[in-house]
Amino acid sequence: MERAPPPPSRFDRLRRWRPSRTTRYVLGAVALALLVLVLLFDWNWFKRPLERAVGSATGREFRIGGDLDVDLGRTITVSADQLTLSNADWSKQPRMGAAERIEIDIAPWPLLALRLRMKEIRAIGPDILLETDPDGEGGNWEIGGDSEPDPDPRWRLERLWIEGGRLRFVDAAQGTDIDVSLDSVEGGDRGEAPVAVDGKGHWRGAAFRLQGQAASPLDLADSDTPYRVDLDARAGRTRASASGTLTNPFRFRTFDLRMKLSGADMEELYPLLGLALPPSPPYALDGRLRRNGDLWRYDGFKGSVGDSDLSGDVQIDASGERPLFTARLLSRRLDFDDLAGFLGAPPAAGGDETANPEQEAEAARRAASPRLFPDKPYDLAKLNAMDADVRWRAQAIHAPSLPMIEDMDAHLVLQRGLLRLEPLNFGVAGGDVRANIRMDARKEPIRTRAQVSLRGLELPKLFARAELAQGAVGRIGGQVDLEGTGNSIAALLANADGNVAVGMGRGRISNLVMELAGLDIAEALKFLLTDDRQVPIRCAFADFGVDDGLMTSRALAFDSTDTIIVGEGTVSLRDESLDLLLRPRPKDRSVLSLRSPLRVGGTFKDPSFRPDMKALGLRGAIALALGSIAPPAALLATFETGPGEDSDCGGKYAR
Repeated sequence: MERAPPPPSRFDRLRRWRPSRTTRYVLGAVALALLVLVLLFDWNWFKRPLERAVGSATGREFRIGGDLDVDLGRTITVSADQLTLSNADWSKQPRMGAAERIEIDIAPWPLLALRLRMKEIRAIGPDILLETDPDGEGGNWEIGGDSEPDPDPRWRLERLWIEGGRLRFVDAAQGTDIDVSLDSVEGGDRGEAPVAVDGKGHWRGAAFRLQGQAASPLDLADSDTPYRVDLDARAGRTRASASGTLTNPFRFRTFDLRMKLSGADMEELYPLLGLALPPSPPYALDGRLRRNGDLWRYDGFKGSVGDSDLSGDVQIDASGERPLFTARLLSRRLDFDDLAGFLGAPPAAGGDETANPEQEAEAARRAASPRLFPDKPYDLAKLNAMDADVRWRAQAIHAPSLPMIEDMDAHLVLQRGLLRLEPLNFGVAGGDVRANIRMDARKEPIRTRAQVSLRGLELPKLFARAELAQGAVGRIGGQVDLEGTGNSIAALLANADGNVAVGMGRGRISNLVMELAGLDIAEALKFLLTDDRQVPIRCAFADFGVDDGLMTSRALAFDSTDTIIVGEGTVSLRDESLDLLLRPRPKDRSVLSLRSPLRVGGTFKDPSFRPDMKALGLRGAIALALGSIAPPAALLATFETGPGEDSDCGGKYAR
């Protein structure tokens, strides 16, 4: 028995249905009416409902001042003219955003599932103002309340195109006001259009310029999506080139950038970044800049500061009361004058030296000044603005005027206005100069204590440029303890108290030096015309007490097997002047000897070294008198019977 065929389905019945002629006329009339309605419908009727919906979502007043229009088709295009969005209540500016025209392309089919897929938004003439709120936390871009973002939003924007855009960023508390033009360019990984950026203004009070390219502003909507930038910025004479990503860029809380930083003086970073760095010659650095909340890192940077190379890692922790600056620095070749900024002096200028125009002018002023000590005061506000822990090593030091300096190891700690250099260690002339320096800038004037030890300085290396020191043998040691107040090196030394002691044990030195020191003309001529020879040194020492900037000798002697030189006098650190009297006492017999005291005077910058003219004049008068009787007898006036007495070399410097 055959089975009956199944009854036709509703779909089959619908497929087989053929409308009558009357039905076709009715359906055509309805479609035509709908088309006429769409073409003639005034979409401006939806302006007010749309304004209310956007205002409710953002918490800001939204207005469409021009026409609202909709073009239907395979893609629905919604356009609106003269749009404005009001600002936060605390702002003095009534408007946060505006645009001449906005066009939105919408895919129609997702609308059936109550989802909004915006294929593209074209913004023509957008003008956006972003500003931080008065308490410095957040800004007017925080809109729509504090609700958590929907993990499955029912809308999506795929592409944003900007023509003739303007973005202004204002942080009044920091003196920042930047005005940037934005124009989309073709490109992007997902069809998104990056924007060309060109702007200017002020960053923390300094003239600012910004150029480059950034990812589509569409990425700003998602604070968890890294925002790509490739920008070149200038603030005053400081330039930064950044390439990489920002997370939540308006808060600037997370960075991962390749950063090139250059400028005329690192001191100029203080108003820009709040870093209280010492003055420096022009610099250029390249490294990786990262930020995670309050922790900033500039890792693996390399570059130059003045004529020195510099590399290392820097970290800034801004979570505390003051920023903590931590650095580990290395210079393979350090130009010594590039350290001058730490002392309040400019780097060397002229020739091949690197310096900015102000430093060149200051170097010229210093060169013309009769004073040697730097007199530029330290800035107490900077010394109290941050804490620091810096270790700087230099493998080799270039110092043409001081060729005996070989390397450096410095550890600087700054905490609550108290600066300590522990140690500041220089390799000098085959030996070591180690200093521990403590500067208390918690109140004015700065109180400083310096303890400097000299160990094992080799005499021939110490005077490497002096031919008469070649072949000399001996090691120099000593101790300097000074304490004083003052906001500059010159002011500190002008009222310093303490002790200065330098000495040398056994060694050898050119006999010509000793004869010239004693003005033994016959012996000096003999060594000038024949080979020089070395004279054993028993010891040498200088011991000064320092009181209110005046160094007064307590013991001063240089003892060799040929001559002993004893001295006395003062050295003024306040006036930078010398007043020393050296008395040579020969240990041999010689004719043509003018063994008179030697006067060391003048200033530190222009010292003088001359015989005591009164004593020479007396000997000269005797010689003339004797010469009138018999010329050969005139030699008696320059005859030294000797010998002088040996100094006590059994003390600590005789070792």
